[in-house]
Amino acid sequence: MPRLYQTSPRVTFGVLAAAAAVFALMQSLVTPVLPTIQHDLHTSTTTVTWVLTAWLLASSVATPIMGRIGDMIGKDRTLLVALAAIAVGCLVAAIAPNISILIVARVLQGFGVAVFPVSFGIIRDEFPAEKVTSAVGIMAAVIATGSGMGIVLAGPIVSALDWRYLFWLPMIATVIILGLAWRLIPASPVRTPGKINWLSATLLSGWLVALLLPLSEGSAWGWGAPKTVILFGAAVVLFAAWFVNEIKSTNPLIDMRMMRLPAVWTTNLVSLLFGAAMFGVFAFLPQLMQVPSASGYGFGATVSKAGLLMLPMMAAMAVFGSVSGPLTKWVSAKAQLLLGAALATLGSLAIAFQHDAEWKVAVAGGVFGIGLGLVYSSMINLIVQSVPRHQTGVASGMNTNIRTIGASIGTAVVSSVVAAHVLPNGLPAESGYSESFVITALAGAAAFGLALLVPAAKRLRKTPEPEVLPELTPVEV
Repeated sequence: MPRLYQTSPRVTFGVLAAAAAVFALMQSLVTPVLPTIQHDLHTSTTTVTWVLTAWLLASSVATPIMGRIGDMIGKDRTLLVALAAIAVGCLVAAIAPNISILIVARVLQGFGVAVFPVSFGIIRDEFPAEKVTSAVGIMAAVIATGSGMGIVLAGPIVSALDWRYLFWLPMIATVIILGLAWRLIPASPVRTPGKINWLSATLLSGWLVALLLPLSEGSAWGWGAPKTVILFGAAVVLFAAWFVNEIKSTNPLIDMRMMRLPAVWTTNLVSLLFGAAMFGVFAFLPQLMQVPSASGYGFGATVSKAGLLMLPMMAAMAVFGSVSGPLTKWVSAKAQLLLGAALATLGSLAIAFQHDAEWKVAVAGGVFGIGLGLVYSSMINLIVQSVPRHQTGVASGMNTNIRTIGASIGTAVVSSVVAAHVLPNGLPAESGYSESFVITALAGAAAFGLALLVPAAKRLRKTPEPEVLPELTPVEV
């Protein structure tokens, strides 16, 4: 059905924000209720973790490929495909009779990750140049906040309804958003004709899976186990093969000239470290709150109460992420990146050493949330403003992927540290959590150091001139 009128940028943004929020929720919505799913589907602890791992692997593989497809065939079409994948995946998960079907459903949901890169691309295509920075910042805040809100909402939804409603409710929302996107999102005016380099896509998928799988399962397998070591070795080999193929290809999946732009590679490294810090806190701060009071340091909070104690963090992230874009008129994206990294570092240190009262954890979480909001929004803005318009999708997609890798590293490291410190009664020791949040603080401090290398963002012109990337030869690499 053709569109009957020209969609305003404000309406376009509303649809994109709703789509991004739904997918962002899927990142963390099931994390707090894995024990409930394990019990209901009669499976093991090791097997149920694949509900997270399968989603992680699928989204990591799909992100750059779907971002590239969006740049080629149209971001509006790719958005519809991504939303359909989320809806179908949620439906299958909601009716899954066993853990195997649930894992397949999570793979389908993972392909919806294209919502992120194509949304940023559509914003850059459709918005006036002077409004792009604000819109990108608010969208990044929506994504970051949604990623954490799953932890807050999971407990109340499961308590009032059932864990399957963690998929029924997003499915209903996604179907509605899909209809709105079909009618209201304008066709992409900027496309890059070409075809997918499937050898590059295969190699990229190979090294991502070989890297993320042992990062996710290393604690259970053992970091020195043969399959862990073999997979890490395979990741190195496949990454080298992918890198060489991309350099030599006349039709690269990811243009290495773009990836070596100073603003891109420095921001991506910040994203790697910040992903580690952010998800280390997201995953284990609720666990710290739920440790029984018999441990001498825990609060014995329920899943729902732990989620409520995370609200200051989520609220701060939403507010400061939303104002990050407009703030660039007075405070540059780089300055916000530095300030955000500093605040996140301070927040992590406060959690590490001042967690003997609920209000202290809530305040420290709020400080961490302010840092998250500023960093998340400024990172995406730096990427979007630093690459040619026709590469917005693949560039923002790769930044998302690098942050996902960082999240896997951070979660794996923190999990190993917590597991290595156990009290005689079997409960995790306080020292494990303290050391873990010191590690996330160190990741934030390292991100601050790298942020000093990030060039200042350029301003988008109303009518951008063609951007020419420097020639890249194997010798230069």
